[in-house]
Amino acid sequence: MKLEKVFEYDINNKLEAKIQELLIGSFPEVYPRDRIYFKQLPHVRFLAFNQENQLIGHVGLDYRVMNLNGKPIRVLGVIDLCVSQSARSQGLGSTLLLEIDKFSVGRNIDFTLLFADNMTLYLRNGYKPVKNRCKWLKIDDETQLTNGIGFEAMNELMIKEVGKTDWSKGNLDFLGYLY
Repeated sequence: MKLEKVFEYDINNKLEAKIQELLIGSFPEVYPRDRIYFKQLPHVRFLAFNQENQLIGHVGLDYRVMNLNGKPIRVLGVIDLCVSQSARSQGLGSTLLLEIDKFSVGRNIDFTLLFADNMTLYLRNGYKPVKNRCKWLKIDDETQLTNGIGFEAMNELMIKEVGKTDWSKGNLDFLGYLY
């Protein structure tokens, strides 16, 4: 297996087609058919390829400032982690999360943050569920237009402390869209 770090602006049409196929295959009921992002483009992606150069794993990363209880925090958002059907249950999801951990070391990142319907993989890899009241920019999936501001607690929210800042309960303003 080969892992590659790819910046979004370096993705060519051939690679875009591979990413789109993997995302649609992994999220068939919800993923848009005409693009390789759900709400916004990630800044960078980690891609896993097998020996035949087939894309078998993907995770996007979004770096930005958020506001936790009135204080700015630097967050690396984990977006659309997925593994092809043929490569599942072989540790690739954990490998991608470990790659994010290694990438975060020594960088100006306080937390990695993600949303998970099934938390099992993330719990095994050091993430913890948190209950914060979240505020975010709502974007319509189909029209890609701003749809207002959302404000509610999210049961699927998970974080991992990778810097020196401690997470706290309370209000989390995403200062942008949800992943």
